[in-house]
Amino acid sequence: MKDAPAMPADLLSRARAIQPELSDLLAEATEILRARVAPQGKVEAAALDLHQHAAHALSWLATYVEALRQLTDWAGRLAEAGNLGRIETLILQIGLGEYLTQIRGGIPMSQTEFARLSDLGLDWQPGEAARALMAGNTPEARAELAALMQDNHGRATFGASGLDEDLEMIRDQFRRYAEDRVIPNAHEWHLKDQLIPMEIIEELAELGVFGLTIPEEFGGLGLTKVSMVVVTEELSRGYIGVGSLGTRSEIAAELILCGGTDAQKAKWLPQLASGEILSTAVFTEPNTGSDLGSLRTRAVKDGDDWVVTGNKTWITHAQRTHVMTLLARTDPASTDWRGLSMFLAEKTPGTDDDPFPTPGMTGGEIEVLGYRGMKEYELGFDGFRVRGENLLGGERGKGFKQLMETFESARIQTAARAVGVAQCAAETGMRYAIDRKQFGRSLIEFPRVADKLAMMAVEIMIARQLTYFSAWEKDHGRRCDLEAGMAKLLGARVAWSSADNALQIHGGNGFALEYSISRVLCDARILNIFEGAAEIQAQVIARRLLG
Repeated sequence: MKDAPAMPADLLSRARAIQPELSDLLAEATEILRARVAPQGKVEAAALDLHQHAAHALSWLATYVEALRQLTDWAGRLAEAGNLGRIETLILQIGLGEYLTQIRGGIPMSQTEFARLSDLGLDWQPGEAARALMAGNTPEARAELAALMQDNHGRATFGASGLDEDLEMIRDQFRRYAEDRVIPNAHEWHLKDQLIPMEIIEELAELGVFGLTIPEEFGGLGLTKVSMVVVTEELSRGYIGVGSLGTRSEIAAELILCGGTDAQKAKWLPQLASGEILSTAVFTEPNTGSDLGSLRTRAVKDGDDWVVTGNKTWITHAQRTHVMTLLARTDPASTDWRGLSMFLAEKTPGTDDDPFPTPGMTGGEIEVLGYRGMKEYELGFDGFRVRGENLLGGERGKGFKQLMETFESARIQTAARAVGVAQCAAETGMRYAIDRKQFGRSLIEFPRVADKLAMMAVEIMIARQLTYFSAWEKDHGRRCDLEAGMAKLLGARVAWSSADNALQIHGGNGFALEYSISRVLCDARILNIFEGAAEIQAQVIARRLLG
């Protein structure tokens, strides 16, 4: 057991006491906005557009309220187990102080946009407990936390994660793998813009990464979504490309489990779980972006088969894969999501010399700043054939609904990737701040450097706990699209700010390609864009809150 923390006896009780006040604040904000955008009881699209900034402010407020609830619950679980040590207490104290202050004064949605209560017609006067907690983010607290982080450096996280022993064993296993096989090579893969070696993919398959959550009856490990989050977090800490490899099979398996026929499950799931086949998601088109309902790629029945014509873009790991979860329009008279169907479209894996050898299919690489290990592609389909038995679920017109069923898991996993990238940035920044000497002192001895590292640790833990909670809800069969969206929204911002601040600690060296933090910054930037850009994510959260 850790030593009893030197902490105000009522820190945790105050943290719990403010939860009803925050819930009431969120409820009031929701009702005010609902009156603006849904005067007749149903949200009006034009009114929501007119009040979009306020709607997104509501989303960020809700995210912060839930994040503080999960941070408090995390500390409570540790306290009950006798594991709430000094570093965890400081994370709680600083996190409560900072996020409550931001709720009061303005939550950063981006570098130049803030969610303010005044946007929602509110003037919050915090109660006594909240006011006391808001004073907790002091220079002394941040300095102490940064000092303790040095002592904690090299462990799995800055502060106890609060997970059980089995999950921590999984974390340790994949952390060691990342340390041994990923981190020594990641920067070279990035600089040379190389695909992650097949040797790594084969090793991940042996470790069960591609079948983590696939039921045992289909050859998977049958583990929880929380387990998937832990594995994804640790592999992404090594390199986001490696951490994202499992996302492909996760999306495909979820689609098949939720919407596939018994025959499709029996055929595809064992092969996905073993890594015998690799999959890619083929949804986005050049002119649609997040507006999947307006897709134009079409599939026309030809005998028993389907013939696909159209173009797709931002397709990850397309060259090497064996099967595509392909969304196409099967009802030519439709103009929205109701005419879309999902296919399990088989293809032949390509080589560097012949990346797309399958008849009726062409492709070209999109050069990108980061997230390079699987590469991005534009794909063209002209007479591309899909066997009739590979229409997901055997029923046309269900594609969009089938895809929506996977969004919870996809966003949970993206949040986990964000936490892993943020952790990588914090550790990279910490190492440099300790080793680099200026004016006769290590950089970490300068308060604003220590402040950056302390706030990274605090925000990473907040994002981590929100992500764990969303996965926990999924594991227990509860709807969690709201929680998953919040975890993704906050996690992406935390990853970017952590990478940006870690590069700032490096100074000019951080701008040099030879330093790995330059890669981490590029990798972090994509997290605010894919799986729903931050603006889209905030819009989705707002609509859900407004009912």
